Amino acid sequence: MPIAPDFTSILNKDWEINFLQCYPNGFLKYTDLCNLLQLTAAAHAEIGGISFTDMQVYGQAWVMSKMRVEIARLPQWKETVRVKTWIKTLENSRSVRCLEVYCGEEKLVGCETYWVVFNTNTRRPEQLALPFDHFQLFPTAATAEEYSRIDIAQPNTVLAERKVVLSDLDIVNHTNSVKYLEWCLDQMNPSLVTNQKIKSFEMNYLKEVVLNDLVAITESTCETSKVFTVEKEGKVCFALQTFF
Repeated sequence: MPIAPDFTSILNKDWEINFLQCYPNGFLKYTDLCNLLQLTAAAHAEIGGISFTDMQVYGQAWVMSKMRVEIARLPQWKETVRVKTWIKTLENSRSVRCLEVYCGEEKLVGCETYWVVFNTNTRRPEQLALPFDHFQLFPTAATAEEYSRIDIAQPNTVLAERKVVLSDLDIVNHTNSVKYLEWCLDQMNPSLVTNQKIKSFEMNYLKEVVLNDLVAITESTCETSKVFTVEKEGKVCFALQTFF
């Protein structure tokens, strides 16, 4: 699609929190928070002419590589939140996108994401085939700390095993990025999740997981955080670190 007439390099988009997105206590699920962030990023790519549809002409798609989320509080059922997004860096096959979530003037969430251009045929990263010079880049940070490489070389314990099923997959035909988070949070003490003890979390996406893959979910714990991994055939495909 062509660049939209109302395209701007900073996008603000409103979302109303509905009951399907909430935990039993009425607060937005961490997984649905990530969905809102990604939907806002997708909307900005759409009006900027670098959406999934645009990129599929060249057999390309954006895929998540790293993500850091810092949370003051989670939105609640029936609140309308404003998600603000801008691109921090964009070059060749890589992009850093920032996002913030507001309720009125109150900042609830800050997020920094790292994306890679992925060829959906070769399943390899490659340079973006579309023009992007019309995006103005902004160095402003949305989080106090940048995303990082999670230490996965710690002793861990296998918590669960699962087989990847159809409902886990996304439009790029691999496990949806939010599904990994869901699998790991389901292994955590529910009170830590529903009582908003998680103040920030980071995710690293390392290898694809696809339909019928058998994976193990593991955990290692230190004083102020937990590290979860999703492993296939002994190799880490995904890592999540939660901070309390």
